[in-house]
Amino acid sequence: MRTPRPWLLPTRPTTRAQLMAAGASKAMLATQLKSGRLLRLRHDVYLAASEWPDDRAGQHLALVRAESVATPGAAISHESAALVWGLPSPGFPGWEEFPVSLTVPRGGRHRRLDAAIHHLGPLPSQHLSIDTMGYSITSPIRTAVDLARGRPLPDALVLLDAAARLTVTAYEVSPTRATYRNPRLVQAVRELLTQTAEVRGIACLTEAIGLADPCRESAVESLSAGHIFQAGLPMPVFQEPIRTRRGVFYPDCYWPEQGLVGEVDGAVKYRQPDAFVKEKEREQILRDHGYRFVRWLGKEIMTTPHIVMERIGRELEAA
Repeated sequence: MRTPRPWLLPTRPTTRAQLMAAGASKAMLATQLKSGRLLRLRHDVYLAASEWPDDRAGQHLALVRAESVATPGAAISHESAALVWGLPSPGFPGWEEFPVSLTVPRGGRHRRLDAAIHHLGPLPSQHLSIDTMGYSITSPIRTAVDLARGRPLPDALVLLDAAARLTVTAYEVSPTRATYRNPRLVQAVRELLTQTAEVRGIACLTEAIGLADPCRESAVESLSAGHIFQAGLPMPVFQEPIRTRRGVFYPDCYWPEQGLVGEVDGAVKYRQPDAFVKEKEREQILRDHGYRFVRWLGKEIMTTPHIVMERIGRELEAA
């Protein structure tokens, strides 16, 4: 009787050809698949069952990396790249619920299957990066431009702001709030966004790119900025330092001429147990210094932005 030859199951998506080059045989693959110790992620790409993630986002990433392994020269892009970079989704569902996405250089073949989308487009080196697992992926700037195309301005701004912030973060070893407000860096990321949109042949993002600002710290701030602009209201400044005798505060939005502070309330802001109390203390300090407040919920700006705009408009008129 022949002694079974041991072999290591793949800990990352691996093609059949790669496994067989490493010593596996068709019979060995069939045996491990039947036992459930090996998974077939797509045609001719395999992964050890023990490496299959439990969460939907992790599963999406495993599947897009399997698609990448099977498509040499392609780059992870669009929704899949946004998931890797942590770009916020402007709406529902999250990026992990979309089919996995790659961009294939021109000359390749566009495909749309239930499980994967292959986009065709240029992939210049300045638009590419390498993720933590070593896979080719579109940069945050390119990813945001690809996904912002065709979206309403507020939704596009969610993506462009987040990509701009990631890019500025990469410029500095220890970025501070002032880093994201640095005019030189703000202009640099807007130029990168513009250049990328031009390479992609996307002219409809000019207005949104002109509004993109890395200083905004959340998707709901970006949504708010987009809706304020579209409503024709005066644009506030974001994360503007307000100095008081009790310290420096950085409101989400601030209209200096009206002395009006705007705050977007959401679950993220109140993750710490004492966050709500600290927020109320901060508001009272600013009120004691003569500042007025207008507040809205993150879910309001996502679902009923017209109500938020009416509220802001009334407070601006009352100033």
